[in-house]
Amino acid sequence: MSRHTATWLAWSLATLSLLLCVAAIGLYLATLPVVLQTPSSWDTGGLSAVLYVFLPFLAFPLVGALVASRRPHNPIGWLCLAVGIFWMLAIMSGSYAMYGLQVANPGTVPFPAAIGSLGEELAPATGGLIGTYLLLLFPNGRLSSRRWRPLAWLSGAVIVSIIVGGVLTPGRLQDLGRVRNPFGLEEYPWIADAAQGIMLLLPLCILASAVSLVLRFLRSGGEEREQIKWLAFAALILGLGFSSFVIPGILAPEATRGANTLWENLLEDAVTLSFAGIPVAVGIAILRYRLYDIDVIINRALVYGLLTAMLILCYFGAVVFLQAAFRSLTGQESTLAVVASTLVIAALFNPLRRRIQSFIDRRFYRRKYDARKTLEAFSAKLRDETDLQALNGELTRVVRETMQPAHVSLWLRPEPPPRRSEGSS
Repeated sequence: MSRHTATWLAWSLATLSLLLCVAAIGLYLATLPVVLQTPSSWDTGGLSAVLYVFLPFLAFPLVGALVASRRPHNPIGWLCLAVGIFWMLAIMSGSYAMYGLQVANPGTVPFPAAIGSLGEELAPATGGLIGTYLLLLFPNGRLSSRRWRPLAWLSGAVIVSIIVGGVLTPGRLQDLGRVRNPFGLEEYPWIADAAQGIMLLLPLCILASAVSLVLRFLRSGGEEREQIKWLAFAALILGLGFSSFVIPGILAPEATRGANTLWENLLEDAVTLSFAGIPVAVGIAILRYRLYDIDVIINRALVYGLLTAMLILCYFGAVVFLQAAFRSLTGQESTLAVVASTLVIAALFNPLRRRIQSFIDRRFYRRKYDARKTLEAFSAKLRDETDLQALNGELTRVVRETMQPAHVSLWLRPEPPPRRSEGSS
């Protein structure tokens, strides 16, 4: 495929994703009154679903078109395009089915239940593409070795089986509870159990794909290692956010049910938006990673993430403590507690940031931290040292500790002989 053809095809597929997104938003808004009365499984409450369900996944086709047009032989770009199209088809088909069955007059919208049934199975297929093939093929579009070919074939078979099994499962549709699956084979109820068993294989394929990426990272170096860091960083943020949202509900469902609804909604929206970090990291890693130092970004994320968490804890702790003190002294609360807590946070910002930065450097960037300290000490000694031989040995030691070369040698230009004046004989 020529570069011109690849560019035309990539941006045509991205345009198709945008058109599907516009159609899905229009159908969703048309069914919004019904959705608010009978929430569907993907509704997040009103118009905010348009932002938090559609927009993050628009990054996949846009980044995919950009990568595919510039690197047409790398399947990562085409994979991102497929993810975007599948997701938009899944959302649009669900809105189409709800509109045809619950809003429009009966018979005016063709095949709403059939299209809704097909769309329900595209969402897990989309997750399977991201979790398996993106990890297996990143960053150069090839498997790390032939040993991973069985996993690639198994992942494809599992994704196809999930779609086929879900379409043929008898019973009521998940998002349209009162409508039975028009493709369901009612005389074969065991299909539902088989589909559930196949669904359990998908997390195992995703885990094995993640292991392949980790092994590729350990064996790689230079450019490929830096590219993998970008994807790993975005996946880590998504995984931490998802874990913080899901694990408390699994460990203590009764304690978390109905508690702090606003915080839960904000966290859920943040996790959904973090899906956009995956394609953005992929695009940067493949196209422009040299312009950005991923280690610096990870370092700053660790520092300011910890700093934000500690400042929030200090702020609320100070407010609670001072309000309790005011209540015990005056019998009522005072706004001075908020003002004083704000001043304390402002005073703590820089000292706490420096301490956290030093801790992160020592704990996670020990070699760079030691090198920086060594160079700082050498710079201070350079200002005071006058003995050339001592300076020679010190410079050699610093180079060995910081750069760790195989050999070190220092060449000093000899001083030129003094020039004789014209009047001397």
